[in-house]
Amino acid sequence: MTQRAEFATVRDRLAVDDLVTAYAVAVDDGDWPAYRDLFAPDGRADYRSAGGIEGDARRVAAWLAENLARFAVRQHLIVNRQVRFGVLEHDTGDTARVRADYLNPMRLSGTEGRAAPDLECGGRYDFGALRTPDGWRLSEVVVHEKWRRGPGAP
Repeated sequence: MTQRAEFATVRDRLAVDDLVTAYAVAVDDGDWPAYRDLFAPDGRADYRSAGGIEGDARRVAAWLAENLARFAVRQHLIVNRQVRFGVLEHDTGDTARVRADYLNPMRLSGTEGRAAPDLECGGRYDFGALRTPDGWRLSEVVVHEKWRRGPGAP
């Protein structure tokens, strides 16, 4: 691999990592326009393993806005990111897959001052990303919730 190719790979790796971070920040901040903008036009998200829905980014953003409004504090911690670049139309590096673990403590509105989160969950994300004329965008987000502690926990 040439230095130019190595630099391009590092640059893409950082851009995809920034995309995943922007996803977490948008969800935690309830910035649903930013959430939708992170997706490619036909991008989809699947939250069914966490009791949610699957659909296009606009539909899922509306569902998240409604269901996460009861939490005054949300904090996604996305760690152990594994990034793999793929091939699209015989060009390397136009797609990426990210597998990453998450921990998500949340506090219900009106419970300020409590020592522990009201709800915690953890699991793994599978992100699909696509290089577009506007930069890297999410083509797919799939949540694989592994555990939950708090209200509604099994």
